[in-house]
Amino acid sequence: MLDVEVIVASNRGPVSFIFDKQNRPVVSSSGGGLAGTLKKLLLGRGASWVACAMGEADSQASKSGLAAAEAGEGIDLAMVDMDSTTYHMAYDTVANATLWFLHHHMMDLSRVPRFGVRWMEAWSGYREYNRIFSDEICQMAGEGAVVLVQDYHLSLLPGMLAKARPDLKVVHFFHTPFASPEFFRALPDTAAREIVTAMATAKSCGFHSSKWADSYLRSCVDTASIQPSSFVSSLGVDTESLRTEVESERCIEAKSWVENIADGRSLIVRTDRMEPSKNILRGLWAFDELLSEHPEWVERVIFLVLTYPSRQNLPEYLAYASEVETTADYLNDKWSTRSWSPVVLDTSDDYYRSLAALSLYDVLMVNPVRDGLNLVAKEGPIINERHGSLVLSREAGTFSELQAAVTGVNPYDIGETSTGLHEALTLGLTERAARASQLAKLASLRTPEDWLDDQLSQALAIRTI
Repeated sequence: MLDVEVIVASNRGPVSFIFDKQNRPVVSSSGGGLAGTLKKLLLGRGASWVACAMGEADSQASKSGLAAAEAGEGIDLAMVDMDSTTYHMAYDTVANATLWFLHHHMMDLSRVPRFGVRWMEAWSGYREYNRIFSDEICQMAGEGAVVLVQDYHLSLLPGMLAKARPDLKVVHFFHTPFASPEFFRALPDTAAREIVTAMATAKSCGFHSSKWADSYLRSCVDTASIQPSSFVSSLGVDTESLRTEVESERCIEAKSWVENIADGRSLIVRTDRMEPSKNILRGLWAFDELLSEHPEWVERVIFLVLTYPSRQNLPEYLAYASEVETTADYLNDKWSTRSWSPVVLDTSDDYYRSLAALSLYDVLMVNPVRDGLNLVAKEGPIINERHGSLVLSREAGTFSELQAAVTGVNPYDIGETSTGLHEALTLGLTERAARASQLAKLASLRTPEDWLDDQLSQALAIRTI
């Protein structure tokens, strides 16, 4: 049990629901990686969790008590309801189509964003979304409770809680990068100032990397001339649980699938959500350049690309997925022989295939344009069985932790990425084994419990001016 009252606030909760054939809500899954990680950390600890009812099935499950019953032992789940229009404006228009792209520096600023009356209406919806969370937390929280706010969907929540309940100890943790001032300035002045002043009311705001904490602090100074508290706490891997899953029957079956695809060839693997920041397209073009510049790899290497759907309601994501599929087909048309197709693209959401691929790669490619952390870069080295190498973007949050044992690359430079792939594939066995061992140790240094404890420590710290 926790020594203090703890309330977690996040968009997704520890469990989500769909309707069965009889139109009854049934458990679907733990929504997303963050929610799954937090659920494991909070089981049996007597914490409360405030999340959004993301559809009618969630709403019915919440009202009937099913959601609370399925949340997990020792987790008191409250799912807040809001109308679909408010949710769409907050989640789709502001959080994902605007803030996410800005924080990842993915905006084509010569064309977008375009802020007008409709966007400002959506901003009002974002504010209302945060207010609904605030009202729920204020109602349920005891005197001096700790509130751990998660991610960019709830950027205004700390400020609202500070006004309504100044006794609460609020920490805000960001799982994405934070936009540099040059990008953050693209927001309307009122919205930008409202975000940083609200976040600054938290006792501290945390990030997975010092790079993102620095961007946050610089944007606070640039936007509102404030210097709030921040901290860095990288999320670690649940190593024991991960290794248990790799040894499961389902993963062993998936390994046979991966080995059949590789067919004795060297194996380059990537496993990501299908989204623009993951840089899947440049990864494919870097592989194309590898084959062009080093034809000795023709028929000797397979690129296994495992990528699962994400935010399919956003046109940018649908267009990106279509381009990835088209590019993979083009490369296969360009390079395939009678006995070999170089790219295997699997867009199904198959967790055990991903685990199997991570255990069997010769080279793991993780080349995001900009990433808050990227846990795959830690998970792969921990469970890999082939002394595999990691080609890692220097813009991944985890790069600073792992850089001593990886091949670092500029994610925009397909030439450097291609060279990195070639170097990783041609490492001598002794050096490859030594680097893989070092990498596994670095990836295992922190645990998920360390990350949660850091947030609690920040919430309970006594600061003097």
